[in-house]
Amino acid sequence: MSYGNGVSRDKEQRLLQMFNGSSRLGALLGIKLSFDEQDHAVLELPYNPRLDHSRGGTHGGVIATLLDNAGWFTCAAAHPGDGWVATTELTVHLLRPALRTDLRATGELLKVGKRQGVARMECRDSQGQLVAHGVGTFVYLDNLPLEPTELRE
Repeated sequence: MSYGNGVSRDKEQRLLQMFNGSSRLGALLGIKLSFDEQDHAVLELPYNPRLDHSRGGTHGGVIATLLDNAGWFTCAAAHPGDGWVATTELTVHLLRPALRTDLRATGELLKVGKRQGVARMECRDSQGQLVAHGVGTFVYLDNLPLEPTELRE
């Protein structure tokens, strides 16, 4: 079965396995990836005090990482090819502190082209309040495989 934008369930499953099954960063931070019914990447981060800055809120770098991954996986899923995707531009606006709360970041595809995709991302706390938003540009590198050879089955 494919989505309207041409994303196959197989590719979505490969991306889920790539992040949830093999990502060292995802495992280190405790992030889980899923896709919603509109093909938006969804990253969820349970609250972890070890990721707080000295004033007690989740560090902005962690929030930026959530946004980057939300845009990356949204664009990777929509890309019709099977090559690697790289972040080329990321703009993040941190809007409010994320104090002792779970976080949820989502990506929404704005444009998919032959060479790059553009996504907008947002991060909300467990109360649904907008903590941060961003826009990212992601280039498609079709000469590099999406998965390293040793991870392919």
